[in-house]
Amino acid sequence: MLAAVLAVLLPSGHAAAAQGGPGRWVSSWTTPVTTVPASDTTAFADQTLRQVVRASLGGDTLRVRLSNEFGAAPLVVGEASVALRPAGERGARVQPGTVRPLTFGGAPSLTVPAGAPAVSDPVALRVPEGAELVISLHLPQPTPGTSVNNFAAQTGYLLDGNAVAETDPAVAGTFERWYFLSDIAVTAGPRASAVVALGDSITAGTTLDANHRWTDYLNDRLAEAPGRRTVGVVNKGISGNRLLYDAHEPDNDDPEDDWIAYFGESGLRRFDRDVLAHPGVSDVILHLGVNDIGQPGTLVPESERVTSAELIAGYRQLIARAHERGVRVHGATITPFRDTPVGYFTPENERTRQEVNTWMRTSGAFDSVVDFDAALRDPEQPDRLAPRFDSGDHLHPNDAGNEAMAAAVPLGLRGDPARELG
Repeated sequence: MLAAVLAVLLPSGHAAAAQGGPGRWVSSWTTPVTTVPASDTTAFADQTLRQVVRASLGGDTLRVRLSNEFGAAPLVVGEASVALRPAGERGARVQPGTVRPLTFGGAPSLTVPAGAPAVSDPVALRVPEGAELVISLHLPQPTPGTSVNNFAAQTGYLLDGNAVAETDPAVAGTFERWYFLSDIAVTAGPRASAVVALGDSITAGTTLDANHRWTDYLNDRLAEAPGRRTVGVVNKGISGNRLLYDAHEPDNDDPEDDWIAYFGESGLRRFDRDVLAHPGVSDVILHLGVNDIGQPGTLVPESERVTSAELIAGYRQLIARAHERGVRVHGATITPFRDTPVGYFTPENERTRQEVNTWMRTSGAFDSVVDFDAALRDPEQPDRLAPRFDSGDHLHPNDAGNEAMAAAVPLGLRGDPARELG
């Protein structure tokens, strides 16, 4: 049964009418960051990183959160800017007249200590909901490319020298990561809030530059819904991520396996940084667990195999920590994975998945449940993805599957209207 989620997503008439008061900071876009393996020696020197992100909520003022949380040395930013990207365009060009310098305590440059984030001063820029923003960071001295989302599926642009103010710069190279970025918040109405999707590659996944994550499709649904929008959905999915165990570099010396380090810290470890630290968060949709079940004995040591009871204990921990901060948690059932080429499927692993999903649906531990399993499974063989939703690897949904996941999140509440977010 699809329990109602997010009173959330559609405001009541009363909520919409209340939007005229002073605004509050709310995350409009986020990404998680991870460390890099020792074999990743990417570095920048006197270059500008021009990176593209898509806002969910709109607003009249924004601020940018940078991250050096996995850096081993201070991050020196010589100058930075934010601008709007022309609608429908690709490439490094930004909309003339929209370039705004970023300052930090009034200064144009910033040194971020190792292990720390940094938040810019507020910037006056009208951001339409769904708009693409362009953040440019000039790195004047040799800078290792740490604190990264390796699976951004978004083209970024490498520019020579300090090009943060240029509207149509020459491009020296491209990359498909997000570096040193964590959050963009906007000032929105007093009832506005953010819903964080905390997950793995099923949450992070999209075709390059397409913005076809299930969270993108959910934001599109919200944009099309009647009434004034008060909720944005932001994505904290990390490919390969687990609920209970951190990623670690493999025990062998094969550099081909180093990429496992990009799978990031466990959901338990990163929850405060990736959910609670962001402004305006009211809800989290929790979709972790498939890699906890499938990776042991395939990509990670057998000693890290988990039981359904251990996963349930992990979910209960996150629920308790969220509720302490007044944040609701919506559990998302684990989707099928029969016939995955990486060996996730065994009868024992399927039993664990079913035990966890049954607990999610029946325990009442979550504020509500989003049944992604029911949305994506094959009615003829429920332990596998429906063929029309299968990307081809039998684990990850395709674009149609991502759209079906977004459709599985109710936009209204069946229950107490006092729990509505808008």
